[in-house]
Amino acid sequence: MEQSILRSFLEKGFLLDRELVDFFMELNDEELALDIINKISIASKRKIITKNLVEENFDKIKIILSYLDDDKKNLFEKFFSDFFASGNKKPELLIKKDSVNEIDGEYRSKNNNPVKIISSPVIPSKKLEVKDFVRYFRVRYNTLKTMLQQKSGLENLISIDKINNYSRNFSIIGMITNKSTTKNKNIILEVEDLTGKIKLLINHAKENVFEKSKEILLDDVVGFNVSGSRDFLYVNDIFYPDCYINEKKKTEEEVYALFISDIHVGSKNFLEKNFTQFINWLNGEGLNKKQEEVIKKIKYLFVVGDTIDGVGVYPGQEKDLLIKDIREQYKKLAEFYKKIPKHINIIQCAGQHDAVRVAEPQPPVDENFAPDLHTINNLYLVSNPSLIEIESEKGKEGIKVLMYHGASMHGVINEIEELRVKNAASTPAKVVRHLLLRRHLAPSHGQIIYIPSSNIDPLAIKEIPDIITTGDLHRTDIDNYNGVLIISNSCWQSMTAFEEKVGNKPDPCKVPILNLKTREIKILDFSGEGGNGDRS
Repeated sequence: MEQSILRSFLEKGFLLDRELVDFFMELNDEELALDIINKISIASKRKIITKNLVEENFDKIKIILSYLDDDKKNLFEKFFSDFFASGNKKPELLIKKDSVNEIDGEYRSKNNNPVKIISSPVIPSKKLEVKDFVRYFRVRYNTLKTMLQQKSGLENLISIDKINNYSRNFSIIGMITNKSTTKNKNIILEVEDLTGKIKLLINHAKENVFEKSKEILLDDVVGFNVSGSRDFLYVNDIFYPDCYINEKKKTEEEVYALFISDIHVGSKNFLEKNFTQFINWLNGEGLNKKQEEVIKKIKYLFVVGDTIDGVGVYPGQEKDLLIKDIREQYKKLAEFYKKIPKHINIIQCAGQHDAVRVAEPQPPVDENFAPDLHTINNLYLVSNPSLIEIESEKGKEGIKVLMYHGASMHGVINEIEELRVKNAASTPAKVVRHLLLRRHLAPSHGQIIYIPSSNIDPLAIKEIPDIITTGDLHRTDIDNYNGVLIISNSCWQSMTAFEEKVGNKPDPCKVPILNLKTREIKILDFSGEGGNGDRS
């Protein structure tokens, strides 16, 4: 083992002191050791790695340490005991939580505005096997099944293995494994739970049920009222987990939140002049007294991914870049953020173009790629997806905002006929309604690249948000679904060659502004030459 570790380090040009070699021998995880050494080397710009050098750059490996199981965590605490004993605080990220690190707890900016990160899941990248996906789908099934069990319409609920030769009016909950249409235009579903599999028939003569069934996706977890035998069941009604909010939360004082996404700093198509006008507007340039009063009451700016254009996101991207270094792109972004008034809390999640892995859940942007972002006190970097609570007080819940960039929406549009025919890419809120209906951000396997978790499903909508905000489709759209406010965001990038090729027409430079007291929402428009934020 020692020879193997030493050889791996030497091949990559690293030299380690004896203490670290002994420690990594005891740790017995070559992949983890290399990951740590790589981060220390990048941060320190050195190839000779010592224990002291690791301690000097300990904050650079906190996110890695959050993935450790208890035994490995204890080894780290033991090996660096002198380091901690000298007054260095053990990072909170060392605390393991269901093998999925949730960066949570209440954080307050210097102006005392509460921003509570309820969920910001980070799952370690790892070599995946079939069993990992099997475990994940079991977790996913059980998570959504628990939601469905609360439905009053699912009477006489039983598992598939308990179905008798013939029964009437009972219910099952299953995951869709296959969907087909007969020559008589009936729909056949193959469904399974943890106890077995069965086929269901939906008769096209039952118009209400048949219409519902058209929207069923593979891997959906659905409840059915059925009758029939073990050989074949006939569907009488269909139930989704669904989202409902009975009370629309409001603040007592007039407070505003802004929503943007898809800035794409670094792209030749980045509309820098318009984005600068937006920043100037936030600073009150050229505004009247009434508008200046509104600016003072803006406390939150949600930035829903694709903040930069990235590097190597797609073949030949280099020809489309004005800034070809990913760190320089983030440096430019930070320059904009630093001009935003400090009383505004900026909450940013990642997207496919950001310097994080594509697989969801995507972690927050790392300090190695964006050190300038990590110096901004009023900026909160969170995962994609994340659940954020704002304006909470003691004894009173705040307003919960679910941030999701939206990579899965393309797949949902392609699979649901109604969305495909009506070109739902131009009305993204219609797609988000389907995610809320299913209480899952990526309903079907293959819609996105993801890291399967064996303990929780970070893409399930376990806690119903007051607001869900998305990006990716580059168009502003506002809707309300069962009390949940949907805010789909615009972009700050003119039409790209790819968008022109696929027929997607962006609607850039629009900024939804939400009054948290009245729940009134308006759209600021910075797309014109004046770009003064005139409301529509």
